Amino acid sequence: MPPSLSELVRALPPGDTAYVTPDRRTTWGELDTLADEIACALSDLQPGERVGIRLPDDETVHAAFLGTERAGVIGVGIGARAGEAEVDHLVRRTGARRVLTSVPRASGVPDPSRALRREDLWLLNSTSGTTGMPKVVTQTQDRWMRFVELAVDCGDLGPDERLMSVIPAPFGFGLWTSHVAPIVLGAPCVVLPRFDVPTMARMIEEEQVTVLCCVSTQFRMLLNHPASHEHDLSSLKVMFTGGEMIPPDRAREFEDRTGALVLSFFGSNETGALTATRHDDPRDKRLTTVGRVLPTMEVRLYDEAGSVVEGTGIPGGRGPLTCQGYWDDRAANARLYAPDGFMLMGDLVTIDDDGWMTVVGRTSDIIIRGGKNISAVVVENAVDSHPAVDGVGIVPVSDPVFGERVCAVVTLAPGASLTLEDLTAHLAGQGLGKESWPEHLLLLDELPRSSGGKLAKGALREFAEAALARGLAGQERLG
Repeated sequence: MPPSLSELVRALPPGDTAYVTPDRRTTWGELDTLADEIACALSDLQPGERVGIRLPDDETVHAAFLGTERAGVIGVGIGARAGEAEVDHLVRRTGARRVLTSVPRASGVPDPSRALRREDLWLLNSTSGTTGMPKVVTQTQDRWMRFVELAVDCGDLGPDERLMSVIPAPFGFGLWTSHVAPIVLGAPCVVLPRFDVPTMARMIEEEQVTVLCCVSTQFRMLLNHPASHEHDLSSLKVMFTGGEMIPPDRAREFEDRTGALVLSFFGSNETGALTATRHDDPRDKRLTTVGRVLPTMEVRLYDEAGSVVEGTGIPGGRGPLTCQGYWDDRAANARLYAPDGFMLMGDLVTIDDDGWMTVVGRTSDIIIRGGKNISAVVVENAVDSHPAVDGVGIVPVSDPVFGERVCAVVTLAPGASLTLEDLTAHLAGQGLGKESWPEHLLLLDELPRSSGGKLAKGALREFAEAALARGLAGQERLG
């Protein structure tokens, strides 16, 4: 039987570095001991009971993931930045008996007969909650260990990698990059309990990071910050990114400035990966598509009625990387699966004659202006290419004549300024059709994000509607 994550940890050299934060280093032996102490502290619970884990993005959250595994209880991953309403929802939804907000410790040796196996239900985590209360996703170690094997192949990773993951640990992207990959590879991983760009850049240089894992917003923030010029980033070999659409121009800039390859997987917390880009793909394909369908996964395209279509549609997948569905949620599972049992995503994609998949929008990111369907993703990519733009969210706002109009909510690069006229002139130069141009521009100091780090489109649309109702046409701080 393949080993579990805990079994792999126990086999690693105890004196080697496991996790590095800005103020301390933790060895595999120290992590192993802490995981045992947590497991013993949870031994009063019955096997299979749920325990919430709401800890900082440092070594303690990873020790807790191992400790619940050893205690035979199911962890409920809760983002450290989650609001109280989200925490209450996840606790009620999962029936968690307790929530760890600090590390519980007890002496002793965990009962090995209670330990979860690689293929057992091990963790419940959540969707990123960008438009409402998150759904609860079932996780096994096996699916994410297979995912790491895929990452090693796609990234041509070797035995001496040094990782950095700046994504919240309890979510799918953070789970495989900060927890599973370091254990499977036996590699040190730099993590940041509090994300900021100067610390990120400094630690890439100090720790000679070779593999950076971040969402696209974070690498854009790095490019825009003076720290990216003040620190040597040339140790980077690969950046795995995603979570949001990857702007091709900024990805090229990142590659040119660091020498690293930008790679991505197309999938979700629920589906794992359906496609991937690889180190040996042509650069243009690697940066403008989401790669080809993985050999281990079956992928079909569907229309909104659930019928299989060709060319353009909603992707669905089946294979070893998918989850086991949502936890105790029949209604959500009914929406998650196509009639033929394939697990659906919320995106719209095209697949060309050579098998390359391109994301053209999301089913929930379509703005309908006067009967014209406008892809928010396409507009976001065009707006993001403006040199003054640091981050952008495109949302619909209500209109009595057209039903909806396009609104761009933007954060600016340091020292930059932007008007709606500047933006539309740039979009005209980009070849974007006039019907897709934003008709409103709002400037924010910071875009709202879910506890998983994704752009919170629901909150963004509410803000835009309220701001425009007050006649606002310039900058306002959210909240």
